[in-house]
Amino acid sequence: MTAGFDDDRPARILVVDDTEASRYVTGGWLRRGGHQIIEADTGAGALAALRAAEVDLVILDVNLPDMSGFEVCEAIKSDPATAALPVVHVSASHIEASDRAAGLTRGADAYLSEPVDPGELQATVKAALRYYRARIAAERLAARLSLLTAASLEINAARTFPALVTAAVKGASAVLDSAATVLLRLRDGAELWGSSEGAGSPVTVSNTRLLDGLADEVLPERITSALRTLPDGANCAVLARTRSDHPVTCVALPTQAVVAQEERDLLVQIGLTTAVAAEGLRAFTDEHDIALALQRSLLPSGLPRSAGVTMAARYVPASTVAQVGGDFYEVAELGDRLLVAIGDVTGHSIEAASVMGEVRHALRAYAIEGHPPDLIVELLNAMLRRFHPEGLTTLCVLLLDPVAGKATIANAGHIPPLIVDSSSARYLRLPGALLGVKTPRPAATTVDIPSGTTVVLMTDGLIERRTSALDADMEHLRASMRADEDPESICERLLGTYGQNKDDDIALLVLRKD
Repeated sequence: MTAGFDDDRPARILVVDDTEASRYVTGGWLRRGGHQIIEADTGAGALAALRAAEVDLVILDVNLPDMSGFEVCEAIKSDPATAALPVVHVSASHIEASDRAAGLTRGADAYLSEPVDPGELQATVKAALRYYRARIAAERLAARLSLLTAASLEINAARTFPALVTAAVKGASAVLDSAATVLLRLRDGAELWGSSEGAGSPVTVSNTRLLDGLADEVLPERITSALRTLPDGANCAVLARTRSDHPVTCVALPTQAVVAQEERDLLVQIGLTTAVAAEGLRAFTDEHDIALALQRSLLPSGLPRSAGVTMAARYVPASTVAQVGGDFYEVAELGDRLLVAIGDVTGHSIEAASVMGEVRHALRAYAIEGHPPDLIVELLNAMLRRFHPEGLTTLCVLLLDPVAGKATIANAGHIPPLIVDSSSARYLRLPGALLGVKTPRPAATTVDIPSGTTVVLMTDGLIERRTSALDADMEHLRASMRADEDPESICERLLGTYGQNKDDDIALLVLRKD
């Protein structure tokens, strides 16, 4: 039954009595009250009738030919589907106090002795129905509030606008057990629509208008939410926004699904929740765009064209973080040599990005002064410990001499370079603590980089997963490498394989000695 209707409205009542005259009299009194009557003359017939049709109340004679009314009542109350159904016993022979006590103890909600006064019967039925309907309404509201809580969590967890529309449609359909349509307006004026035919049905999301009149509905100034019946009369929509100057979000359902005040209140709550989530997502998107622009401004604008070396690089911001991060890479020409570096400042914040910018610019300055990689690492470590003691940073610096085919490398706690040639793919595991730590540091390592050799430098955001060990992921990546793959293809493949939906930034730099 729908909560919010008149509790004294007519009901469907099952009258169970083996005497036809008694059923006729009782049924006649109840029909005069507007009730619909179903009849049964046995206990088995009564239980079959309850399985076949929805019933609001049972008038049950104690004396039945196949089983006692007490047994029928116990069967009704033991079935979860009918346990809440009110049962009123009526008896002409079992009228002692002990009989009434037995009936009530075994599950009946009321006990009347024949001859029954019509007024008493009507009053008893009305009281039992009120209690039953109040209980059903409370249980239904509790279930709907539970669904609303789950829907709100899903709506607020959405990280894209299509996901938000999908969550809002699913939530509205589930809470109110109805078809639903959602309209979300983006900042650029574009509209995103979603709809489903009911709870559990697939959700369709598109840019095509799905409900006539919904997009034309507006809110008066300073009003944050309102219910509207659409011009077609068949749909009711909540219009919601967080501020009067912000876009309106609309959630619409068929009018018959939101007749009761409780249902209208739930619709408004879903609309407001969706509007708040939409505004948060708009702010997140704006912040993410700003953060990405700032991050990219701190990275190289392009890669130099160096004779004898082919290079490719990628930077991918974390997909779930709007703040700037500390991942970076650097490539600079130093005469006939090439300085290559990659690093990661811990954290995601403006401070991490500012430290990253200082490290990158200081690295370039020290390199231009002619310092080798191991001394660059020492100088950067001293700078960080003095000016940014909390700015712990991993770094790998490589100075490549393409003519000689050699590279001098110093590592400070960073993922080791991956060297790929025709014979193997192997990590060049170099000692060295991360920057910001006072500890002795090893000398740089010089390795041969003959023609056809590829060097892959990456930050841990590319391969690290919380569900597996980093070494296992590194080995999986190493085993996937091929000597004949060019740097651009390597970047695309590695990002496609390892870089999707990560919660950390990714910096990737690949160079190949031609």
